[in-house]
Amino acid sequence: MTFKEKIHSGKFMLTSEIGPPKGIDVRQALEDAEFIRGRVDGINVTDLQSSVMRLGSLAVCSLLKQKGFEPVFQMTCRDRNRLALQSDLLSAAALGIENILILTGDHTTLGDHPEAKPVFDLDSVQLLQVAKKLQQGFDMKNNKLQGDSLPQFCLGAVVNPGADPLEPQIMKMEKKIQAGAEFFQTQAVYDIKVFENFLNKTKHLKTTILGGIVLLKSAGMAKYMNKNVAGVFVPDNLIKEIEEARDKVAGCVEIAARLIKQLKPMCNGIHIMPIGWDKVVPQVLDAGGL
Repeated sequence: MTFKEKIHSGKFMLTSEIGPPKGIDVRQALEDAEFIRGRVDGINVTDLQSSVMRLGSLAVCSLLKQKGFEPVFQMTCRDRNRLALQSDLLSAAALGIENILILTGDHTTLGDHPEAKPVFDLDSVQLLQVAKKLQQGFDMKNNKLQGDSLPQFCLGAVVNPGADPLEPQIMKMEKKIQAGAEFFQTQAVYDIKVFENFLNKTKHLKTTILGGIVLLKSAGMAKYMNKNVAGVFVPDNLIKEIEEARDKVAGCVEIAARLIKQLKPMCNGIHIMPIGWDKVVPQVLDAGGL
């Protein structure tokens, strides 16, 4: 089954992600993907994550596709205007890349080129609408696409279950679903009660939700996320557990596996964000019973 078919079949989904290199040597990225070959349903490729200049997501997705993986092409609205965004969607379809995760994107001031001019010509809801329209054979201005073949996508979006207030996130989810989103990957979840509250308030949406887990490398990382990442809160007991762990990798695996076991009965899948610890993902999957 394709990624899209799995989502609509109700299968419990499992995705992870890799980050392109800051250069053209893709060996490490492809090796990272090999660690989870056959273990996940899709591999997200980040799009200039944290506004840091890197090799493009589309290029890495194409390489993964050639090697038999199921890539998920992340697209942010930050760096391209509506012409380039539509062109890249068509390029992805021409390369056989159908799974698209659409995000607004971090502001350029957060990255390694803070003086770069952000674009944000479209927002994530608008870009979903554009992708949906391309599948119907028309561009954003109702110009007909040429040829007999039309692009086919499986469109995804993101949501932050820990946002406060939560209501604007739910309203935007509703708009994204109406615009064509078929699945959601969430921001990192560490507080199960917060996630449960989010699920209770979104039951009416009848969509596929993959709970997100960022692998915690250190207590310092957890504290940084608490301070700087909106809607993400790592509880004090988890921070203490990381601090007291003799083996940081084993401690990280234990926490991630425990979260997976708690989240699995609640949602439609898990999305793991290793942030460079790709080699650890198989251990997490094993420990989490996936």
